[in-house]
Amino acid sequence: MAEFDPVRILRCLDDHEVRYVVIGAVAARLWGAPLLTADIDITPADDPPNLAALSAALRELGARLRTANEPEGVEFPIEPELLAAATSWTLTTRWGDLDLVFLPSGSAGYRDLIRDASNLRVSEQDGLTVMVASLSDVVRTKEAAGRDKDRAALPLLRKTLEESYRSRPGASSS
Repeated sequence: MAEFDPVRILRCLDDHEVRYVVIGAVAARLWGAPLLTADIDITPADDPPNLAALSAALRELGARLRTANEPEGVEFPIEPELLAAATSWTLTTRWGDLDLVFLPSGSAGYRDLIRDASNLRVSEQDGLTVMVASLSDVVRTKEAAGRDKDRAALPLLRKTLEESYRSRPGASSS
């Protein structure tokens, strides 16, 4: 597998016109939180046309199921109906690990997260912009997930969120 390159993963999704919101640590990093991660998490729209576009993108990425026992992943039939049958998928691709999370903890999925998402530039080189969950939604989903790694990241995420509120025009410095 190649070195983790989330921009190439996102570029492929964009080329296939997949509708999704970036969530998790990559979203937090795009908002300025200094978190490290080795995968990218997205919440795709779950309507049939989008699942078909997502399936095509995953085939192009060479997506395979990520398992503890198979570092290169396990082949599976990448079909829209199969993707719709689960609320999350942990995948590995030629550009690194990709998690599809249709229903992140504490959210109602794509339609919920897209409301406060922003279109952020992820690549200066080619101008790629993608929809990124708001930092408050990232905090909300990590609080609800309650995993050790999420709880460990929350103080830093809350601090980044607080600093972003303070730096807004018209914000009080009291």
